[in-house]
Amino acid sequence: MAKASFSVSALPGFATTAILVFVALYLPIFTLVAYSFNASQSVAVWGGFSLDWYGKAWANDAVKAATVRSLLIAVSAAVISTALATMAALGTTRRKAFKGQTFIYVMINQPLMVPEIVTAVALLIFFGMIKKATGYQGLGYVIAAHSAFCIPFAYLPIRARLEGMDISLETAAQDLYASAWQSFRYVTLPILAPGVAAGAMLAFVISLDDVVITEFVKSGGQDTLPTYMLGQMRRQLTPEVNAISSMLLALTVALLTAFFFLTRKND
Repeated sequence: MAKASFSVSALPGFATTAILVFVALYLPIFTLVAYSFNASQSVAVWGGFSLDWYGKAWANDAVKAATVRSLLIAVSAAVISTALATMAALGTTRRKAFKGQTFIYVMINQPLMVPEIVTAVALLIFFGMIKKATGYQGLGYVIAAHSAFCIPFAYLPIRARLEGMDISLETAAQDLYASAWQSFRYVTLPILAPGVAAGAMLAFVISLDDVVITEFVKSGGQDTLPTYMLGQMRRQLTPEVNAISSMLLALTVALLTAFFFLTRKND
């Protein structure tokens, strides 16, 4: 007699626990989005449906400047971190195992394991020394900090894509007298492209949403959209912050959806 297969969903209380987890995760988000359409000045008292706060956010010059700055930093960080992550992934997968390989893997993924506040303080001290020596106070520090922090987020999907590739395709290209560059350009890169795109989008989202590192590294007048929102919440909390948060949420969800479709396995 065949044994019945075990299913965790059949355990008592599984459905109730799952529902409670989803409510705890998404009810605050749904509440934020709902109150972004609040006609009242209060974020907690419903005063009717209105799109006024979206219009005010759209017309706010400070919001526009912070948004442009955030996008500039996020795009720059995504490009830099993805390029470095791609080279690191190639260097750790397209060669024989070597001594210290695990250590290199750990060091690449260090930002994922160390609390973000530790990284932020370390970057604050390091960049402070550079600022004192050079006098430069530009946006380059924030871009460099975001790029360094985003490398492991780009590295993981790229490495996973490389490990899933059939190395015999590259070997066949070299057997047909393709150079190392030709083999990479015409064989490896096209197959790797979805992983690179997914890594870039993930790095973009992480950079766009970052608050802690940005708050420590930025100079005066370099607010990104998340740090601007944090400042507004400290001064005056209105549904305009909800509207900005909802638009940022929509952008993040769109990018993560694209990330899902790029990284899912085909049949």
